[in-house]
Amino acid sequence: MTAIACLMTFGCQAQQQTDEFTTKSGKKVRFTCIKHASIQINYNGLEIEVDPVGKGMKPETDYSQFPKADLILVTHEHHDHFDADAIAQLRTGSTKIFLNPAVQKMLGSGKALKNGDKVKVADDITLEAVPAYNTTPGREQFHPKGRDNGYILTLDGLRIYIAGDTEDIPEMANLKDIDIAFLPCNQPYTMTVEQAVRAAKVIKPKVLFPYHYNDTPVNQITLQLYREGIKVLIRNYQ
Repeated sequence: MTAIACLMTFGCQAQQQTDEFTTKSGKKVRFTCIKHASIQINYNGLEIEVDPVGKGMKPETDYSQFPKADLILVTHEHHDHFDADAIAQLRTGSTKIFLNPAVQKMLGSGKALKNGDKVKVADDITLEAVPAYNTTPGREQFHPKGRDNGYILTLDGLRIYIAGDTEDIPEMANLKDIDIAFLPCNQPYTMTVEQAVRAAKVIKPKVLFPYHYNDTPVNQITLQLYREGIKVLIRNYQ
């Protein structure tokens, strides 16, 4: 990652926040905060949608007004991550859709990836499915081990970790050379602030976006990582 710039744009529903990064060969990667766990990524003109959810979660998002997606990623089947109608609005005959096995059965299309699967999407794009689950006693039923996915999306060498719904699991120690990380922070379903800070210290991303955070005081993550050399960007991912 060679450059960081933060841009403010206006989307089709309301003000949206866009952050721009540059890959090793000078290609632009723009992350637009849609809401909660929904992320729009533009890579050198390629449109990527992560966990697109339209009317199933406030504020409603009209994906019919978005550019058609070249690539769609879905982490798991909960209503704040999987929305078949939003996918229908975004997809074309050539859209590549990657999801966990449970969502693949529900949608009836797309390529299912299990934890540990890795695919080459294009010459300069790879995707790896990694574990995402709860570990705290009494929370395991929310996201059981082995069912859901996090993803490592690599765009021209820029390594992006999209954690999905998870706590600070041991497998995070295996994540290497992460440039940008999206970590969820809303107990009891995902991580506490303390867990998110521990996870960030293990993963050591250059940039961290707390997301999926509802009313969690994620500004505390910024304060606790102040001396760690991790740039924390707070966007509207409530």
